[in-house]
Amino acid sequence: MDGVKLEFEDEALRKIAELAIQKKTGARGLRSIIESAMQKVMFDVPDMASAKKVVVTADCVEGKADALVYGARNKKACESYRVSAEDKAYLRSLRKK
Repeated sequence: MDGVKLEFEDEALRKIAELAIQKKTGARGLRSIIESAMQKVMFDVPDMASAKKVVVTADCVEGKADALVYGARNKKACESYRVSAEDKAYLRSLRKK
């Protein structure tokens, strides 16, 4: 996936955190959840010459949909992921548990 920008929607990050809490896992558990969500796209994107950006959604994390892949011909714009103050506080609270 060299040269392809990877983004996670806010809800996707929350879902990943929720699943990690439910499974009572640490960093390795987070990695496993993320790898599961991205398994299909990790194999498909290297063959897509026009792929520029991959956006992981909550539905992708839940296995209900594939990640969104944006290419040079698809000009649909997504905002870059920026961690909001609310998300930072939520993630800090998870670390304390």
